[in-house]
Amino acid sequence: MRAFVADSFTGFGGIRLEQTAMPVADRDRLLVRVAAAGVNVVDHAILHGKMPMVAAPLILGNEGSGVVEQGDAEFPAGTRVAFGGPFGVLEAGAYAEYVAVPKSMLLRVPDNIDLIEAAGLPVAYISAWMALEMGGFEPGKIVFSPGVFGGVGNATFQLARAMGAGLVMSSTGSPGKAALARAAGFDHVIDMNEAVLAEAILRETSGRGVDVVVDGLSGPVLFASLEVLAARGTIVTVGYSAGREVAIDVTKLIWKAAQIRGFNFLFESPERWALAWQGISRLLVEEKIKPVVAKVYPFEATPEAMRFLVEGRPAGRVIVRL
Repeated sequence: MRAFVADSFTGFGGIRLEQTAMPVADRDRLLVRVAAAGVNVVDHAILHGKMPMVAAPLILGNEGSGVVEQGDAEFPAGTRVAFGGPFGVLEAGAYAEYVAVPKSMLLRVPDNIDLIEAAGLPVAYISAWMALEMGGFEPGKIVFSPGVFGGVGNATFQLARAMGAGLVMSSTGSPGKAALARAAGFDHVIDMNEAVLAEAILRETSGRGVDVVVDGLSGPVLFASLEVLAARGTIVTVGYSAGREVAIDVTKLIWKAAQIRGFNFLFESPERWALAWQGISRLLVEEKIKPVVAKVYPFEATPEAMRFLVEGRPAGRVIVRL
């Protein structure tokens, strides 16, 4: 089969399209013919040597969608599925024509979602769902998740709104994206070119602050989030694309009885992924949430898609179609 293999983690020169052995299905894994793969920042980080625990050679691609090729009674051949998790990190990933997926990690795709859209759902939406849970989300609470068109940022916005948040806010560093967000129905998006983030959040909340922050950016955004956190509020950090280090005033945590928690998708069990997916699927079927796809690339252009995600800063998910 064809697959994009990183023979070294030295940048785009280290990845190439190769003919590789077909993965093998067994009693615990089913063979999935990949229809599409979601492009994630983690793919870029691995390829550029920023995750030293990962070993080459490795087929990249952290999540994808497809059709069960060799099934069983639970997942018959032809079942439409999505998957995410250790793929492209600890084992062969989705930038390939076939993947052998553990049955416990197979996620049924609702009929009203096509496989292109589904490819970008598992990691972002399950992470957002679990991060909201970790943050103590309940209907009526105020939620802030920066990066309105980022994977986790957009998923958190949609999920929190669909589940009855009192107010959901996001942000962007692009005036163009701010306008796109408003046109797409994402209100309360702060354009950081026009306003100081902390001041704008306090203005939006009439000075009350935010109950739950799901932060995929960190850096100065985490600092600002702590400034506007409400009493007993929680920041759940899921990424660090805006910076790994930030200085904080611990009294902001103590005086507010607040907390900062870290979330790692791979530390959660497939059983918990499946439980989150049940809730996400229900909202997809009810059309209360809808994945946002910015651009779809052909499989042969996978490296270009990876580059575009990081350098082009698209307004939505980037997908590779097989």
